[in-house]
Amino acid sequence: MLVADLVGTAVFAVEGAIAAMHAQLDLLGVMVIAFIVALGGGVTRDLLIGATPPKAVADWRYPALAFAMGGVAFVFHGLVLGWSGSTLIVLDAAGLALFAVAGAQKALNFGISPFVSMLMGTITGVGGGVLRDIVLARVPVVLQADLYASSAFVGAAVLIVGRRLGVSPVAAALLAGAACLLLRLLSVHFGWQLPKVLDA
Repeated sequence: MLVADLVGTAVFAVEGAIAAMHAQLDLLGVMVIAFIVALGGGVTRDLLIGATPPKAVADWRYPALAFAMGGVAFVFHGLVLGWSGSTLIVLDAAGLALFAVAGAQKALNFGISPFVSMLMGTITGVGGGVLRDIVLARVPVVLQADLYASSAFVGAAVLIVGRRLGVSPVAAALLAGAACLLLRLLSVHFGWQLPKVLDA
């Protein structure tokens, strides 16, 4: 879970930095948004399940990694801003899968009920993106994108069902991550969305 958490932190920090640079923020703004996207979901989860102080505060590796990756993205902005949309989608889906799995597993470890653990996995995956969009004064993309939060929820659900069926923790985590990643990528490719009410 630590590896999934740290890799997800690195991926989302770069994504946050890219969003900040597209919004034409300065270096400090880029670092702040990288931190928020990388750690916002995990901090929210930890506060909700009573894991205090949150890992982002208690373990120096998390903020150090978030700031380092944000700084690397800023220094090499010419490279990262040139990444294709498909590359960013795959990276984002991978980060989402890692965080959904790690978040659900941590909630289970704290004795949280299975269904609420699924929600905690979802919050871990999407929380940073929601906070990013609030800071950047826009409607959260993760609540509109093709099965974004839903993919995180499905991944968390696969993890918990797998553990209930006696699947080993590593195998359950791999299956859950693959399910989240695959559903997210398929939803983007085919344009799958949950039903919504269209304003007449």
